[in-house]
Amino acid sequence: MNEKEKLLLSYIEENPFMTQQELSERSGISRSAVAGYISNLVKQGKILGRAYVMPNKNGITCIGGANIDRKMRLEDTLIPETSNPAKTEQTSGGVARNIAENLGRLGREANLITVVGEDTEGSWLLQQTKSFADVSASQRRMNESTGAYSAILDERGEMMFALADMSIYESVDIGFIEKRWGMISSSEMVLLDTNFPEEVLIYIIRRCQSEGIPLTVIPVSAPKVKKLPSSLEGVTWFICNKGEAEMYLDMKIETEGDYFKAAKELTLRGAERAVITRGDQGLIYYTTYKEATAILPPRVEVEDVTGAGDALVAGILFGYLKGSDTDGACRIGVICSSITLQSRYTVAPTLNTSKLQQEFSLYY
Repeated sequence: MNEKEKLLLSYIEENPFMTQQELSERSGISRSAVAGYISNLVKQGKILGRAYVMPNKNGITCIGGANIDRKMRLEDTLIPETSNPAKTEQTSGGVARNIAENLGRLGREANLITVVGEDTEGSWLLQQTKSFADVSASQRRMNESTGAYSAILDERGEMMFALADMSIYESVDIGFIEKRWGMISSSEMVLLDTNFPEEVLIYIIRRCQSEGIPLTVIPVSAPKVKKLPSSLEGVTWFICNKGEAEMYLDMKIETEGDYFKAAKELTLRGAERAVITRGDQGLIYYTTYKEATAILPPRVEVEDVTGAGDALVAGILFGYLKGSDTDGACRIGVICSSITLQSRYTVAPTLNTSKLQQEFSLYY
């Protein structure tokens, strides 16, 4: 915003029903110029439409992927070069989408900004999601296929490898984001995964930084972390796994000390709070406030690892926006992750605040 826009916005905050003529008289700006500035403020999401309604803080807006998850779980040890018995399952997926659903199950207002195809899978995906998050800002696209993620799991439910068809996200441009900035700018927190093109990610990060909007960044995968800028200025939470941290920082992580060194480096690059997950060894975090701790998870019987990281992120944001400190928020995230590990679903149907409180009191 320029200085005149800031001045007009301050008058509107005092009295949202001021006419443009009254704004002109009070500010000393011509009536036609006031109309132009008002139009800019609407485009920026600073005011909403007529009567200059000021946007309320509107939950957590999750920007990124919404996919169909197809999982094949082996019934026994893999035997190469032959057919292996397995069970197949299709569920809703996508990092941003999963986090939005987890947040909805925890009672937090969530919005999802994504793109899906004008196909059966896209219809099903949005229908499955809208019970937990507002999907009105998402878009269905003609001649595009909904993103698909296919994972092969071993007999213990551990991922062996995965394949992803995410070409639909390459069609997203900055204009798509600008049209939805009103929702984004009125959010308590923005959650950004790295499925969209590099220029779109950088635009969102820098604009959130310039407007003081809290932002959480999730790299999604080691290859996609390379889309992120070298500076993480403006990022409130940066949450990644070992492989993503190694790729982003171009360093090897082998010891516990390496984990803390990597997390500290993430804060030196601008992130306020850095979390690196360690699978069954939990996570470590480091903050610009010199807080640093390793958190071990409870021992549970793992049904399926898919989606556990997304539940962790949702739990962290849930705790943080409830007023928990870094340590408390991370412990809430670990419990949400452990609940999901015990479910065969990408988002655990059993996850809710009652279950979270019950599990948290058992372990912490």
